[in-house]
Amino acid sequence: MVAEEAAGFPDGFLFGAATAAYQIEGSPLADGAGPSGWHRFAHTPGLVANGDTGDVACDHYRRYREDFLLMMELGLDAYRFSIAWGRVLPEGTGRVNQQGLDFYRRLLDALGEAGIAAMATLFHWDLPAALDDRGGWLNRDSASWFAEYASVVFRALDDRVALWVTLNEPAVVTHCGYLYGIHAPGHRNLFEAPIAAHNLLRAHAEAVRAYRAEGRKPIGLVVSLEPKYPSTPEPADVAAAARDDAFTNRWFLDPVFLGRYPEELRDVFGEAWPEVSGGDLELLRTPVDFIGVNYYTRGVVRDDAAALPLRVARVRQEAAHTEMGWEVYPRGLFDILMAVRERYGDVPLYVTENGAAFADPPPSQDGVRDPRRVDYLSEHLRAVRQAMAGGVDVRGYFAWSLLDNFEWHLGYTKRFGLVHVDYATQRRTPKASARFYAEVIRSRGASLR
Repeated sequence: MVAEEAAGFPDGFLFGAATAAYQIEGSPLADGAGPSGWHRFAHTPGLVANGDTGDVACDHYRRYREDFLLMMELGLDAYRFSIAWGRVLPEGTGRVNQQGLDFYRRLLDALGEAGIAAMATLFHWDLPAALDDRGGWLNRDSASWFAEYASVVFRALDDRVALWVTLNEPAVVTHCGYLYGIHAPGHRNLFEAPIAAHNLLRAHAEAVRAYRAEGRKPIGLVVSLEPKYPSTPEPADVAAAARDDAFTNRWFLDPVFLGRYPEELRDVFGEAWPEVSGGDLELLRTPVDFIGVNYYTRGVVRDDAAALPLRVARVRQEAAHTEMGWEVYPRGLFDILMAVRERYGDVPLYVTENGAAFADPPPSQDGVRDPRRVDYLSEHLRAVRQAMAGGVDVRGYFAWSLLDNFEWHLGYTKRFGLVHVDYATQRRTPKASARFYAEVIRSRGASLR
């Protein structure tokens, strides 16, 4: 990596933490809200570990003021959260539920009182179940559904929000929801995945266009990125890494910045890859103000003809791994930030998620000791600073996550939080990593020396 040029982070750099609605809010049907596809998925036996659901989660819907006190103790500059589509439009389109909007008004007002900037994500995977029944992201009308919902939220909340995000990790929605079936809506269909991906990007672009008509704040897209490295210099493994890079990283950025899909995807999907009209590609190039990068690990890969459709196998490294089985590799965050700049230019970037699940001990009088998470955050923050020294325009860092929470199909078996949550009592206990992060924020990064 390039040498660090400064001990701290510049003025205006945002230190934050991130959450998602279905993972923390609980009360998913309260006050007129409509069920989401994730509510339905979690309530289907056998799909989520231990039969866990988001019915209670962290009870943030009722305890958000308590959680904002924790944010203030941390000294957060910003908080990234998501809005539950079904709280606002219970049927996904049409009737607006004012009680749902009022919840987010109260939440944003409390953030404002605390002096914490809001980064609001419109879609973090919880599509209204009523829209799943109409085909979900396979329905071409989904782009207009999303633009309608976005416009309602923009008009109601824009004065309280500093930064807008359209979609969180459309690659994960596509891969896990429509190709591998481990997330809602639970489909496993090679032909569906490219259709869902294209409609997600169309929805993103339509929402950005809707916002340009009436909003003045920055708006962007959040993607999950994972640098890919061939396990050997053999041509087959180099080609495998390129396919995986196209599938994981470039699928959702090339259309936005270059107006085309990666050619490798035709090879991956074969006859399942659809033709896309020039008008659609023009729409996808609707300019954004920033990109959010979610980073957790890297992929060292080799060619494997039996691993369809990608024909790629991961090669496990002799290194530290998190409870998710992900290698701890801070250098990868530096590499991917540099790669985004090299491929797409000087677009402003935020690291919108970065964190680790470890098997934390239970709380004691000393709190929760989580030295591996402290090391993880410290090393990754240094990687961000080094990328900035290398010329990347990184404007903020959001730790994942503020709270231990519902980890999708893994239920409550993995803990990512800076704050421990006792799910039986809802007691919050800041971990050592929270104290570490608070000092980083207080010193504007100088404590990372």
